[in-house]
Amino acid sequence: MFTILCSILNPIRSLPTLTLSLLLTASLHATPKPNVLFISIDDLNDWVGVFDGHPQTKTPHLDDFAAKGAVVFQNARCPGPVCCISRSALLSGFWPSTTGVYGNSQNMLDSTIIQENATLPEYFSKHGYHSLSRGKIFHKHANENGSDFGHWAFDHWENTQGGSPVDPTKVTSRNKNLINGKPAPPSDHTGDFGTEFAWGPTRDGIEETRDYQTAQWAAAQLQESHDNPFFMAVGISRPHLPFYAPQEFFDLYDPKTFKANEIREDDLDDILSPKTGKPKHSFSTDYLWLKENDLIDEAARAYAAACSYADACLGVIFDALEQSPYKDNTIVVIWGDHGWHLGEKMKYRKGTAWNESTRVPLIVRLPEMTGQQDCLRPVNLIDLFPTLIELCDIPEKPTLEGRDFSPLLNDPQQPWDYPSVTVTGEGSATAIDERFHYIRYSDGVEEFYDLETDPMEFTNLINQMNPEWEPIKEKLAAALPKSFATGIPKTDSSYKKTAKELDQSIKPARPLDKLK
Repeated sequence: MFTILCSILNPIRSLPTLTLSLLLTASLHATPKPNVLFISIDDLNDWVGVFDGHPQTKTPHLDDFAAKGAVVFQNARCPGPVCCISRSALLSGFWPSTTGVYGNSQNMLDSTIIQENATLPEYFSKHGYHSLSRGKIFHKHANENGSDFGHWAFDHWENTQGGSPVDPTKVTSRNKNLINGKPAPPSDHTGDFGTEFAWGPTRDGIEETRDYQTAQWAAAQLQESHDNPFFMAVGISRPHLPFYAPQEFFDLYDPKTFKANEIREDDLDDILSPKTGKPKHSFSTDYLWLKENDLIDEAARAYAAACSYADACLGVIFDALEQSPYKDNTIVVIWGDHGWHLGEKMKYRKGTAWNESTRVPLIVRLPEMTGQQDCLRPVNLIDLFPTLIELCDIPEKPTLEGRDFSPLLNDPQQPWDYPSVTVTGEGSATAIDERFHYIRYSDGVEEFYDLETDPMEFTNLINQMNPEWEPIKEKLAAALPKSFATGIPKTDSSYKKTAKELDQSIKPARPLDKLK
């Protein structure tokens, strides 16, 4: 904003003070504040063309969006490696180590600091924006009033609709021990361990699916007239488990040729517990079931299909923006909440400290951008709150713990001497720069990787450190939280109400004028 003001002032410094004041006021009011289109994609890792996480994945809409004009952050990280931790930090602007939100069962509203501070959409509402949302933005929690979707944070919120059931004759499920709708051989690795690990084509086409209908809602909003600048948050739920998508997206990938990324079963042998001398990590149940049924490549193909389905839904939104009256005055932010393992380190899902779980897709477009620019600087999703404040020229919020990375949008190559941190649990965290990744757990176990030579993190260098790396390790260690807040209580598990029972009229008492 300062640069803009200087460009206005320089040619007219000789004008009388009153005339100068009037011109400046008119200039500021002549340019409306930019709108914000804020798009979340649940469990999307780097399997996107522009992020090159898997060479066979097809995401033409995201790739085209970036190519037409955006900064692609190739080294963005999540503040926490599961949904609730990451989203709570991003939307509150405070680290998990400050709020005490370390897991999916903790509602951010139970954190004292969040009770006192406006979340990202609330802060924009406080300062003249109309906030609206559909799809998953906040993490969902059950409470005495039904399900808390974070609906209380928006001026206008709509529950998701639509959905097509999976074709039962083609579903594969570890939990139910099914392969293509038929019983798999008996296994010790089935049962209900977390969200159902399953995939298969839906019975109906894309038009009936939930994410497509959410995209259609966003497209319709972009054709509406808005009196105030808007902050529109849109949540796409795939590729979150289960990997259910229309058949057309599975057909994009030949099951005979689609392959998972490289997996080494000795990969965990160099991460040892100092107490026992044994490997700290073990093979996951998902991995063991998929391996014994020779389904590792097929699971990867299903994830890729879900990614392509999400990409097609995003294409609906991108097309609508291009045809809308807001295309030249809208900031677009596209982000995934954390990474996702697909067999690397014998893991699936998220929640680890490794690169596959902490790296996130992040793409930012400003209206004036043309062409794709890649940024290798290690930014973090928690940085989005202060960055959007700066880009939209609304009052600074000094208590925020993220950093404004808006200068990188002007020059993605400029110096950025800040490691990016991910808090993986109470007492555990990682830090990363443009080359090295340091991990420290609450039990004292450490890991150190050179991503330049070892991007898949096969070799833990902590016990074979090059002396030149010691200062780097110390700098990364110094970036980790100095202390960790005690975890807040978990959500009462007795609340079993469903989303359909949500009473949107019952909201937490969060008057905006009382929030910082």
